[in-house]
Amino acid sequence: MNSEIGTYLSGYVDGEGSFCVSFSPSKRHRFGWEIRPSFSVSQNQDRAEVLHMFKEHWRVGTIRPDRSDKTLKYEIRAIHELISKVVPHFRTYPILSSKKKDADRFSRICEQIAKKEHLSREGFESIVRMAFGMNPSGKRRYAINEVLGSIGDDIVYASSNRGTT
Repeated sequence: MNSEIGTYLSGYVDGEGSFCVSFSPSKRHRFGWEIRPSFSVSQNQDRAEVLHMFKEHWRVGTIRPDRSDKTLKYEIRAIHELISKVVPHFRTYPILSSKKKDADRFSRICEQIAKKEHLSREGFESIVRMAFGMNPSGKRRYAINEVLGSIGDDIVYASSNRGTT
């Protein structure tokens, strides 16, 4: 990617992008919670060319309608795509505002998940704490104490994650 495009995309994300790590209760996951990192950029349909620019340059992700605000959203959720495209991009072309802290935390969380650190209690708790430190003005469905407080000694294992803690 040429540096002009890389810099433009980072600047665009600074205004219209989101680094998000959400948590959903799940009986299939080790600590009873699914961790879902996602990167997204939103735009009105009449200016969707910038979303196609992201997709063209990274060659991953999807563009879909966002029913919550009637915009289009470019989104990446697959951990290997976040690690191979999003994380290196923002290390090479960093965001210059305070949103950089969220991008850095997001990168560390994705790296921990890629290394399977979320499968240990210590790694899971580290990810939860970092994630809840992101997007301070954002809304969350669950509070940090709901997530951390629910991982007692009765750990739930997905069939592919059986083992000891």
